[in-house]
Parts: sequence; C-alpha cells; structure tokens
Amino acid sequence: MPTHTLQKHFISKKEISTLPLKRYTGSIHVIDSDAKMRAAVRALGREKVLGFDTETRPAFKKGESYPSSLLQLAAGDGVYIFQIGRINYHEPLAGILADRNVRKTGIGVSDDIKKLNDVLPFEPSGFIELAGMAANAGIKNAGIRGLAALLFGFRISKQTQRSRWDAPTLAHAQIVYAATDAWICREIYFALLGILRHNPVPPHRGTPHKMQ
Repeated sequence: MPTHTLQKHFISKKEISTLPLKRYTGSIHVIDSDAKMRAAVRALGREKVLGFDTETRPAFKKGESYPSSLLQLAAGDGVYIFQIGRINYHEPLAGILADRNVRKTGIGVSDDIKKLNDVLPFEPSGFIELAGMAANAGIKNAGIRGLAALLFGFRISKQTQRSRWDAPTLAHAQIVYAATDAWICREIYFALLGILRHNPVPPHRGTPHKMQ
C-alpha cells in the first residue's frame, strides 16, 4: 500500500511499462442466472465499499454499438461478475446500484451508469468517481492503469479489453481481466481516501468526486 504522502503526482506510460504486471488472484464469482444473482446481491448488500466497472462488446464499424455485457462489483472477499444478458430479473441488482449506503467506486462512472441504465434501469446513488478523488489529491493520472501504477507500483494488463464480452461463456483471461479492473478500483479508493485524510481538501475546492 502507498504511504499517505505521495513521492510524485504523475507517472508516464513509459514508466508504467517498466513496472511488474499484477492481476487479481482472489475469489471470482461469475453470475449467469437469477438464482446466483440473488445470492450475490445478498452478500454485496453487507458491504460498505464496492469496486465498480462494466464491460461492453467493442464496436469496429461506424454507427455500431452494443449494450453493456458485464457488471463487475468487487467486495472485500471476492469479485462478482454479472453477465447481464443471462439474468432475466434485474431488480435486486438494481437495488444495490441505487443504495446510497453502499459506495460504488470506479473510473468514468457517469458513462458506465448511462450505458448500464439502458439494459438495467436503476436510480444511481452512492457512486464515487476516482478520477475526481485523484484530482483532489493533486494526482495528474486519471485512468485505472496510471493510478494503479502510481499508488501501488505495478501495472495491470489491458490486453483483453477489446474482446467479445457478450460471449455466453467467458474465457479465463476475460474473467481475470474483468475482476482485476473492479478489484483495483476498490483498492485505489482506499488508497486515495488515506491520502485525502492525511492531506484534507481545502473547503473552497469542494468534493466533486462524489456522485449521489
């Protein structure tokens, strides 16, 4: 874990490329049915902070677009990957996303929420944008890869980013990639929280990172 006093506030792509690669190695739960979804939601409802991310099938042609395929939520004891297209009853999952008492932390959450809402309607609450927290901490990197490198000294792979996320059966590499993104968002949140608590944001700057 990083110290509360940062040694530097920016890391370049070249520097990131020299760092050791790391991926999530904890428990991963792929949720592909309503029954699994209900059990997962019960477990997630006991959490205070979740890492949040989504994956969408990439579009390669002009005017082509696809709905969100996956929703990833990282808890303290594991990562839950929801295959949205294989779940018929979304209401319990929507409840977690609308629960203001469960913080959902991620990068680019506004875009993810908008796209996710097209297939899984919910009233978003409790979302925290990590890029805003990083800016408040004086950090110039805003992406997951840069923040992970700057705060923890390792890089995460983006190799599987543009793959068929809507496939009925996910490949092992896809599962690990999706879990890593959600897991690292949760870790980044706690690291940034420690930095901001040690170096509080002046009142006049506000707290633009929190989304209710």
